Amino acid sequence: MATFWKTLQRWGKKAFPASTSKITADVAINAVRDEQWLNARRSFLWQRLQLWLLVGLVCLFTFTLRSIYDVYFPLKELDKLPQPLRTQALCINFAMFLILLVCFIVHKTRFGQRYPGMLLLGSSWSISLGTQFFATIQGYALRDPLSWSLLFVSQATFIPVCWHLHLTSQVGLLIYYFGVNQVLGLKTFLPEHPELYDVTFILYVFWLCAICDIGVYLYDRLQRSDFYAHQELELAYQKLQVAEAKYRSIVENAIEGIFQSSADGKYITANPALAKIYGYASPQEVTAKLTDIEHQLYVDPKRRAEFVRLIEKYGSLSEFESQIYRQDGSIVWISEKAYAVRDEQGKLLYYEGMTEDITKRKQAEEAVRVFFHAVSHDLRNPVLGTLMVLKNLLANPESKITISRSILERMVKSSDRQLNLINSLLEAHISAVQGVILQLQSVQLHTVVEAAIADLEPMLGENQATLTNLVSADLPYINADPTQLWRVFSNLIANAIKHNPPGLMLTINATVAGDKIYCTVSDNGVGISQQQSERLFDLYYRGTNTRNSVSLGLGLYLCKQIIQAHGGEIGVTSALSAGATFWFTLPIG
Repeated sequence: MATFWKTLQRWGKKAFPASTSKITADVAINAVRDEQWLNARRSFLWQRLQLWLLVGLVCLFTFTLRSIYDVYFPLKELDKLPQPLRTQALCINFAMFLILLVCFIVHKTRFGQRYPGMLLLGSSWSISLGTQFFATIQGYALRDPLSWSLLFVSQATFIPVCWHLHLTSQVGLLIYYFGVNQVLGLKTFLPEHPELYDVTFILYVFWLCAICDIGVYLYDRLQRSDFYAHQELELAYQKLQVAEAKYRSIVENAIEGIFQSSADGKYITANPALAKIYGYASPQEVTAKLTDIEHQLYVDPKRRAEFVRLIEKYGSLSEFESQIYRQDGSIVWISEKAYAVRDEQGKLLYYEGMTEDITKRKQAEEAVRVFFHAVSHDLRNPVLGTLMVLKNLLANPESKITISRSILERMVKSSDRQLNLINSLLEAHISAVQGVILQLQSVQLHTVVEAAIADLEPMLGENQATLTNLVSADLPYINADPTQLWRVFSNLIANAIKHNPPGLMLTINATVAGDKIYCTVSDNGVGISQQQSERLFDLYYRGTNTRNSVSLGLGLYLCKQIIQAHGGEIGVTSALSAGATFWFTLPIG
């Protein structure tokens, strides 16, 4: 049977793994919550116990004063008490006062903080059973509903938690009174009512204890529900804080600018990305300084009115492109997406949306327009030249066509230039779309340089250029693509020849610099201005000193892409009439 039960349990876990896990997690969560509630209730019990003990000390002190007064001025209301109890009441009160004082002192100790329930029972029984012990010693049962009422009601009032402790305290007293006195055969000290109990007395004691315990139980449940509700509220607040932190993190770390603007043209909120787009140091600076969006932000002030009109008409807008002024006065392009936020009555509260800096995209679009212009100019002219030659040859179809070698050479060169331009264009497009693809292998740099120089010997000779190769064969191997590096050296050498008059002197060198190889291609030509140097590696940029060059401005751009793909850097050092030095780095290894 045990084996069958274990098998059934294993089957249940396999059949409902998610449910079992969820139940286990719920049980663990509830266990933690119950433990927290018990700790909170223990703390509450300990705090209220101190107040009850203090009230008990004050109460006993007043009854002690009554006993002292009765010694000197006998009270008629105490005439029915047995003489020993009446004469020794002062000692009994003093003894109970000392016991409560000891409990009050123990309450401050670690034991009292850890076991407040035991301290409650001890102090309660010291009060309720103290007089009972004394009466038993005197040979009678002490029926004292007044003291019991004060004790039980005060406990229920000041310490309304842990109803089972209250019940234990009451049961201990009642067992002694009804049990011990019955076993010993003791009677009360009242001659007219010597019996231990009667129906009225039993009903009074029962309902006194029941009302106190029910009241404590109900308050305990209410306090527990309030504790759990407070925990749920605290948990919900923590979740809200986490959600707010996440939302704030998303807003603050977003790439796009996020904003809220009022109907009168002021920024209510802004995130750091928006401040960066607008050129401000912080979002607070944006909201403080941009108080008139129409005139302070937009280059064309009418754009704000158009912004509002489109939102009012369609409820939202997207890809709303405009030129704006940054804080430093420079002009950039932005694209806005926004919508209107309204209250329940449809009243406009504010506009909310995102702003994106599209300046680079606009520049790219402009570059494309330049590109088409370059294509229409640089590719069209060679084709037109070829067509003119061919048309001249075909002008007299009846005669035998004889083509000289020089004409054929011009046609070949023209076709080669067209092919090179088209190949460069395709390579630039592939590089922009998918990046430079490298075929890495262990390479000795001097072999790549020698190959590039050998291929350019005709161009060097034609332009009367002198090239000095200082690249040593002792350089460490590098992990690189030799074909792509060959293109870099070839482009840099050819670029120097194209942009300088004949008789140029070039020097190629490479040295170890830390964990990289530092390569240079230097010339003594006309040099490059600072303004040109800053844009030299841009896509489709063409220098102004090109001699007889048909080019799209792709060579140096491709060099930059290749070097960066290898993990290196590239740049130029130059000045007008001072030559130029193109440099790049390659990691060793």
